[in-house]
Amino acid sequence: MKKIGFISAFFLAFVATSPAKSADLTLCWAAWDPANALVELSKDFETKSGHSMSFEFVPWPNFADRMLNELNSGGKLCDLMIGDSQWIGGSAEAGHYVKLNDFFDAEGITMSDFIPATVTGYAEWPKGTPNYWALPAFGDVVGWTYRKDWFERPEIKSEFRDKYNRDLDVPQTLADLKDIAEFFQGRDIDGKTVYGAAIYTERGSEGITMGVTNALYNYGFEYGNPSSPYELEGFVNSAGAVEGLEFYKTLYDCCTPPGSSDWYMSQTIDAFRSGLVALQMNFAFIWPGVHADENVGGDRSGYFPNPKGPYGHFAQLGGQGISVVSYSDEQDAALEYIKWFAQPDIQKKWWELGGYSALKAVVEDPSFATSQPYAQTFLDSMAIVKDFWAEPAYASLLLAMQDRVHTYVIAGQGTAKEALDGLVKDWIEVFEDEGKL
Repeated sequence: MKKIGFISAFFLAFVATSPAKSADLTLCWAAWDPANALVELSKDFETKSGHSMSFEFVPWPNFADRMLNELNSGGKLCDLMIGDSQWIGGSAEAGHYVKLNDFFDAEGITMSDFIPATVTGYAEWPKGTPNYWALPAFGDVVGWTYRKDWFERPEIKSEFRDKYNRDLDVPQTLADLKDIAEFFQGRDIDGKTVYGAAIYTERGSEGITMGVTNALYNYGFEYGNPSSPYELEGFVNSAGAVEGLEFYKTLYDCCTPPGSSDWYMSQTIDAFRSGLVALQMNFAFIWPGVHADENVGGDRSGYFPNPKGPYGHFAQLGGQGISVVSYSDEQDAALEYIKWFAQPDIQKKWWELGGYSALKAVVEDPSFATSQPYAQTFLDSMAIVKDFWAEPAYASLLLAMQDRVHTYVIAGQGTAKEALDGLVKDWIEVFEDEGKL
């Protein structure tokens, strides 16, 4: 009996001290600069955990189709998914993501430690409830980049002041931004014709919607009656919303480069880096690359939040949360990754590598605002964010808006009022099909 007891005790001790089985994890995300930074960051996880990491990165124009097809088919390619903010509702209700509440409670991960807008945008479903399906992974927002060196040229400053009776500076309003874009449109700088602004106009995925909302929100557009869900009439197509859509078309017509009728993130980056435009609309993720660019980097470029409009001051939220895919055979190891990623020291390193942390301990550190030339702009922008629908039917809602807005702004067909009236009809039909009306 004593011998058996000794062997049993030895066996239990061996099990208790044996390392957990290593796993091969695949993380799925978009193919862009932050993904490269995450590969570098994740080497620390591999070293500490003994797990190995693989990555499946898909270019943004194909990202949603590729990954939503993977989720909808119950595929096992992805153990971890950094999915777009709009996916959270559909992925939660369809059972694609593991609910993380119990895990967060067990590990002491508190959502109040993250920027509130990122919790609402990337983690919650239903919105406004403490039901979490992701950890905020990458804070992002639409902002603006400008040619600071052009703004500072004495002859340009003097000419602008003569024309507008004010200094050429970072625009405080959308009207100011349009004036600046119009001022630079067709101007000769260093023997090259330049243009005012590169803005989002792409039709095929989400581009023009992610652009036009930065005007619509600030002119009074709402997704519905705040006190009556899915009541759209008079909110989506309010007089202010019509005015905002007209503004975006005017900005496109007056102040963008020729051939820019189907531009999204990569095209606007290329236009700015090549010295083609004075202003660039884009998500904040591009700012580290701009700052490091040999043509426009350093003090040659500056950054500012989306300017306010006559009825509000908002910017389109971007960014993503990181989720554990429910079809994964390595959920325990995937949860280990979430726990590791949530640590303050890892989040700080994430920011240093070019990722945008949403952890308050990082962004509220007194040194953060001066840690990079664009850090304060990131903070200011994240304070004014608003997001697109995160409904399970978001894809249908998005495609309808893409079509209606592009047809008016780019193709010049119909009026802004007709476009938004048509959008209300499209969205009502979607919600009727969903049984919500």
